[in-house]
Formats: sequence, structure tokens, C-alpha cells
Amino acid sequence: MPATSHQYIVGLIPSRWGSSRFPGKPLHMIAGKPLVQHVWERVSRCSKLNDIAIATDDQRIYDAAVAFGAKAIMTSPDHPSGSDRLAEAVQSFPNATHVINIQGDEPLIDPALIDRLAEALVSDSGISMSTVACPISDPDDLENPNIVKVALTLTGDALYFSRSVIPYARNPRITPALRHLGIYAYRRDFLENYVNWAPTPHEQTESLEQLRALENGARIKVILTDHVSIGVDTPEQAAQVEEILQKELNNN
Repeated sequence: MPATSHQYIVGLIPSRWGSSRFPGKPLHMIAGKPLVQHVWERVSRCSKLNDIAIATDDQRIYDAAVAFGAKAIMTSPDHPSGSDRLAEAVQSFPNATHVINIQGDEPLIDPALIDRLAEALVSDSGISMSTVACPISDPDDLENPNIVKVALTLTGDALYFSRSVIPYARNPRITPALRHLGIYAYRRDFLENYVNWAPTPHEQTESLEQLRALENGARIKVILTDHVSIGVDTPEQAAQVEEILQKELNNN
């Protein structure tokens, strides 16, 4: 449970049917269960969340979630971003003070990492958001625009996010380049303001929504981890995840 009684932290798992590379991904069966059920079960192990729900725009996902015991929320199919879907879904929790956006295609997400993210946010009232980063070990990832990088302040807040290499290593690199992992925690009041702000110049240039927060002066605390779970974007990745989950089941 959260550190103080006036905090109410909700974990929301956005889950959409449409995917250009993998339609119907949330209900793809992995080790005998739908993908989104694996995510929900991992998140259910968290100790810092007061409630958990799957937010979807598809009746098939909604029905499946209810069938395996999850709380499900139907949201509009017209949201331009995941943050907008989150802001609608959190209206179902009038007591919520903080909300964590957990990607619905991360069936190997570490529950302890989610708890760390929540703890970082609620422990400092000056933080608007918190997120996660890990060191980049593969040099090819530095040049990959699909891998978002983040540079930090000395106090561990986000300084900037980019698809380019940051900081550029003109001199020998003192700290490792960091890969941003797309899990976020928000103060509820900040989230509800954030989705109403107009897109900002750096956000539009980089196509990175989190830059809107920085450009409006918000603090984003970045939690460092060595844990990088495998996301599922393709059927081939689903097969990789299934192999890992089967090994976990066999070892238990």
C-alpha cells in the first residue's frame, strides 16, 4: 500500500485491438493465456497499487479481461495518445491521486520496478511524473531512432528526451547513455492538465509526447534499472516471450 493514507495509486493498462504489425495482439495466446492477462497478473503482484484496471476501446478485450477477473474500462476509440486514454480511464477512480501507465504488451514487466516508480512519485510532491531508464549496452542502439534516449540532471530528473544520441560524446563518456523505457507515473492533477495542453515544438519535432511536459516546466523523475523486459510487437516476439514464461513455470 502507499506510504500515506491520502494517496490512492491506480495502475492502468491501456490495451488496443488495432496494431499495424500485430492486429489483435492483446488477446494473442501465450503459454495458455491472453497476452494482456500476463501483464495484469504481473501488475497484480505490486504492493504500492490500490487498484488496477485494463483500459480498452474494444469489446473483445473488455469481455476477455472481465472473464479472467480483471477490472476493465471501455474508453473512446478516438484518443490521439495513450495519455488521453489514461485521462479518460482515471475518471472511473474519483479517489485516485496518482496513476501509473503500464504498457499492455509487456508481459515480463517487473512488479518491483512499478513499485519503485510509484514510490518515487509519491515521495516528492514537486514531481509531476516519473519514468524509467536503463544503460545502453549495444552501440548500435545509440544510432537507432526507435530507441529513445534520455539525459538527466544531477538530481536524477529528466533533462531531455531524444531519438538522437544524447549527450553527444565529444569527450570520453563519463556516464552511460540511457535508454528510456516507456512506463510512466503521473500525479492525477498534472495528467488532467497535461492532456489539455497544445503540442509543443520539441514534442512535434521529435515525435515524443513526454517533451510536452518538460517544455511546460514539469519535473520528471527518472528511475534507473538494469531490468529490460521483452515487449511484444510481433508474433515472433510473442514466441520468445512464451519460451521464457514456460521456463518460469517449469522452475516453479
